[in-house]
Amino acid sequence: MTETPSTATGKDRGAAPDSGMRSILQWLKLPLAPQPVDELPSLRSHLIALHDVEGSAEQRALALDGLYRRSSTVIDSLLPALSIDLVLPVPRKERRIVRSVLDLLQMLADDTLALSERGTPPKNADPCRAPDLALWRSLDALARQLMISHLIASPPRAGAWQQLHQTYATAQRLQLHTARPQGAARSLQEVYHAAVLLGCAQPASLTPREVLFLASYFERFCRHVEAVPNGSLRAPGVFWIDPARDLPAVASLRKPAQAEGQGSGFSSAAICLLLKAQIDQLDHGAAPQELNLPEFAGTAAGRGVLQRLATRWGDAGRRRFHRRRQNHRTLLAAGIDGLWQLSRKGEGVNVDLSTWMITNESPDGYAVMHVSGKPGALTVGDVVTVRTAVDPNWQICLVRWAISENPEHLELGLQVLAPKAVPATLALPSGDGGTDLQRVLILPEIPKLRSRQSLIVAAGVVPRDSRKLLLVIEGQNLIVREVNRTCVDEETGSVEILSIEPDQNPG
Repeated sequence: MTETPSTATGKDRGAAPDSGMRSILQWLKLPLAPQPVDELPSLRSHLIALHDVEGSAEQRALALDGLYRRSSTVIDSLLPALSIDLVLPVPRKERRIVRSVLDLLQMLADDTLALSERGTPPKNADPCRAPDLALWRSLDALARQLMISHLIASPPRAGAWQQLHQTYATAQRLQLHTARPQGAARSLQEVYHAAVLLGCAQPASLTPREVLFLASYFERFCRHVEAVPNGSLRAPGVFWIDPARDLPAVASLRKPAQAEGQGSGFSSAAICLLLKAQIDQLDHGAAPQELNLPEFAGTAAGRGVLQRLATRWGDAGRRRFHRRRQNHRTLLAAGIDGLWQLSRKGEGVNVDLSTWMITNESPDGYAVMHVSGKPGALTVGDVVTVRTAVDPNWQICLVRWAISENPEHLELGLQVLAPKAVPATLALPSGDGGTDLQRVLILPEIPKLRSRQSLIVAAGVVPRDSRKLLLVIEGQNLIVREVNRTCVDEETGSVEILSIEPDQNPG
């Protein structure tokens, strides 16, 4: 386990606890450290000490209750910083903090589960010894552990999904899964379903902010999950869970259950209908608060992730194309500015290029692994350009997913948007009466795939009510084009892809 060095001062903080229950309980009365990260080593050491110190069952439950509450406060304070401007691969310092948090959550999940296995407490026992609360906290710690792994695009630890499934199965066996423990805002079932739904949302295809957004969304709307009998598992939008396997829920059309009656299934059909209704209301001007949605739903990236989720779950079928394994190299540049300069001036411009290995490819994209060079500030939803040895053109791609097991490892899934792009400048009126110039990329029509040209712009640049756009294209001659925006094809946290057509009535 990786520890974070403590900068806290004082004899009690940061030092290993004395061998005694009293010292743990006294430490829990101390105020939190000024920096939440400084609490992590002490929380871990006190949890370890709790296994060996002498004390009654009541004292142990009380100490574990205090350590759980304090850990939750610390982790809640750390999460916002981990989701803001986090680029891949995650730097070593942030990754060490995350690993410490994950280890702490694992200890809490194990210890609270063990508390629930010690039998039914006496009627007059402290409420923190209640088996439903112990199971709830174990599930909650495991769900947070999975969510934080999604935040840094890292695979969950081995056994995490299996432990989550089996802990919930224990709650079902004890008929506690629908219980809402004292002080809890959600039932055990809702905690479990929210974690499972986040795993079904392909978290590798989400930015950290989108992960936190969907985690909050599913906390609010996971009750719309509908159980389905095992015999009808092969249907659109249906997922199945095998509690004996260390896997998230799997779309039944992609990988059906191996045996009749194995595991359990649920349908996302009701959530898909809810998503579409919420998207429609947002597009017509409703505020997220009116719909009980997180504030992020009001942004272009928030609407984009809701739309992708509704589309993905509405038809979670097989892949369109087979993928072929490869091992050849490609050059990659990231960001609209880098692509703009490469498309206009060629490779000699001052643009950071990195080398990647193509591990597999299909007609619509690649999976690539970083080999050398600075990859730049990459995140899911970014636009990149790649050039292989067999194609002199710079292909325009969108980063669809990312996996990073450590600071030296980064894999990306790239969807090819077009074989090339035309660099242009978008002229927009600015607030001071002048003109704001933005670099953009024009993607050509592609027969049988895209009937109109598309425009790649930075997210939030074009107002949603703007229909007519003015483009300036510099080549051998200066060309000014007036176009109409017909629809928004895609919205991510980094870019927007707009369908455009020539303006038939130029001003």
